[in-house]
Formats: sequence, structure tokens, C-alpha cells
Amino acid sequence: MPQFFLNKRLIVLLVSIILLVALIGISLKERQRLTWPEQFIKDTVGVMERVLEKPAHAVAGFFESIEDIKHTYEENQLLKEKLDKYAKLSVDVKNLQQDNEELRAILGKKDALDDYNPLQATIIGRNPDKWYDLVAIDKGEQQGVKKDMAVITEKGLIGKIKSVSQFTSTVELLSSLNRTNRISAVAQGDEKVFGLIEGYDTEKQMLIFTKIPSDAQVKKGQYVETSGLGGIFPKGLVIGQIIDVTPDEYGLTQTAYVKPAADLNDIDHVIVAKRTMPTAEAELQE
Repeated sequence: MPQFFLNKRLIVLLVSIILLVALIGISLKERQRLTWPEQFIKDTVGVMERVLEKPAHAVAGFFESIEDIKHTYEENQLLKEKLDKYAKLSVDVKNLQQDNEELRAILGKKDALDDYNPLQATIIGRNPDKWYDLVAIDKGEQQGVKKDMAVITEKGLIGKIKSVSQFTSTVELLSSLNRTNRISAVAQGDEKVFGLIEGYDTEKQMLIFTKIPSDAQVKKGQYVETSGLGGIFPKGLVIGQIIDVTPDEYGLTQTAYVKPAADLNDIDHVIVAKRTMPTAEAELQE
């Protein structure tokens, strides 16, 4: 029985070899027409290729699009970083130019000040809750700063020293609503008109020039300066320009609204000025 199966396997192997050789021969032989199995297989493969071709191209295109999007995103990120750096650099350059212009103007202002000793300082702090009242500067008692010294910019007066520590000081601005914050002022024109700067209109952002005589000729466009009569501020410091004039309800005096010469909302560099007044001893020596 085993011998029979062995012979059967051998016969099957030989028949398979013969068929394989025959198929190879048929395949290699030039024919005008393919056999139906070959036609079936070839047509099936062709149909499958056509069916799968579009989805394959679509999938390949999809992944290519994803790759392109990724590259575009990376390029945009690089461009954004460069733009951010450029914007920051532009802002830094602009700030440096502004600081340079302010410092040049302040140096020019120093040369023009004869009646008081100037000390350059920089704003180092400003409380949002007291925006219109106080600012801090980087000069103090060690640098010769004292209470009530006038503080100006290259454009005009901004306030006075309120308190002093060893290396910093607090400046009370012209816009402070403190009742004691008063300045003896004069409107320049054909005739000098004296009055007081007291109070600030936060809505109009104007200083209030009061105690102007009812018969005084005060007009829009006139400049207002410190009179030097108050004993604190030197004479001739520019305060601002008159924008509007109104009589009081009794017609006894006039009130003018003055636009500050200096931008009280944007202050960086200032000058602390001490009025130089001759002492009695110096006068006696003369």
C-alpha cells in the first residue's frame, strides 16, 4: 500500500512537470490569439488597474498636499519669526531715535537755562491709579534734588518735586487734582495777564487757568508761562497754550482752558530745575 502511494505521488509530480513545460512552451510561442485563461487574467488585471488607478493617484495626491501644507506652515512660521524680529527691531530703533531726539532737546534746553541749575532725570515709574497725579524719577537727595523743585521736558513744565528719597523722587504733575497744586502763571500778549493754574479737566485734558480779570484781553492761541511770583517755579517756563476762554457765572473773572505744552501722558526724560535766588548774605557782600 505505501508503495502504491509513493508511485502515485511520483506520477502526479511528473504530470505537473509536463504541464508546466507545456505551459512555458505555449507562453514562449508567438501566437495571434491568447488562450481564454490568459485573456481572462489579462482583462481582470487591466480592469483592476483602472479601478485602483484613480484612488491610488488621489491618495498619493492627498499625501503630497499634506506634505506641501507642512512645508508651507514651516515657511510661514519662519517668516513670522523674521517679521516679529523685524517689528521688534523697528520699535527699538524708533524708541532709540525718540530718546535721542528728547535727550538732544534736553541738552539744548540746559544750554538755554540761565536762572536755575538743571539736572537730567528719567521716569522710572507711574501708578495707573494715579496716572494724572504722580510719576517717579531716578534722581534723589544724593543728586541734589529737593522738594518743590520744578520739573520740565524740552517742551515745557510738567510739575514739581513732591517728595525725595536718597536715590529717587516723586513728581507731582500739573494735572494733579490736589487742591494745593497751584501755579502762578502769566498769559503772554500785548499785555501780561496774571492768574493761577489750578485744576485739570480730565475729559478735555486741559489745565484750568483761573483768576483772570474780567477786563483782561485773553485770546485763544496765547501762550501761558510761569510768572515766577509763586516762589517755587522759575520765571518763563512754558506751561501751555490757551484753547478756550469763558467768563465765570458772576462776570467778575475769566477762566481759560490751557493745553499743556508737554505731553503729560508720554514722559520719558525730564529736567529737574532749582531756582537760583540771591541770598541776603550775598547781597550784603555785594
